[in-house]
Amino acid sequence: MAARLMTDDPVERFLEWFQEAEQAGNEVPEAMTLATATADGAPSARMVLLKGADDGGFVFYSGYVSRKAGELEQNPRAALVFYWRALGKQIRVEGRVERVPEAESAAYFATRPRGSQLAAWASQQSHPLKSREELERRYAELEREYEGREVPRPPHWGGFRLRPDAIEFWEHRENRLHDRICYTRAREGWHVERLAP
Repeated sequence: MAARLMTDDPVERFLEWFQEAEQAGNEVPEAMTLATATADGAPSARMVLLKGADDGGFVFYSGYVSRKAGELEQNPRAALVFYWRALGKQIRVEGRVERVPEAESAAYFATRPRGSQLAAWASQQSHPLKSREELERRYAELEREYEGREVPRPPHWGGFRLRPDAIEFWEHRENRLHDRICYTRAREGWHVERLAP
């Protein structure tokens, strides 16, 4: 890992690695593991898609009635992991999660394919279903209801932003002597240190 990484902005470095992953032909470079936990510390993890990254944090979208949303309400601390095998690179991000403003969620929702918009209304994410047919019937009803009209954003769906407190960059090296550089948020800027593999 280049020595210059030791002094760079970690979000800028993330964006460079993300662009590398896109150019390397990774099928879904924006796929990331989101780990959450309940108030008493019971963990859960799932894959979600990154929809934005800047100095403000890392943005993803979900149903607000989902398990992940419920856990984030109880315990806003979460972690993300990006792993790009073809590059031999991984990034871990830890921080606190908050909802994005409604206007931001609405703007993103308007860009989604119509089928995805209807699905957001049809699904009470993470809640029990009697059958797949129940979900498909609800979707068909919504297709008829919104025929010829724009599909508005459901109030139970929107974005989250993870504001990073720590970002660790890992790069594969021979003999398992991997590079690990960790940025931890300080009062002003970031504290940077190299970690043993």
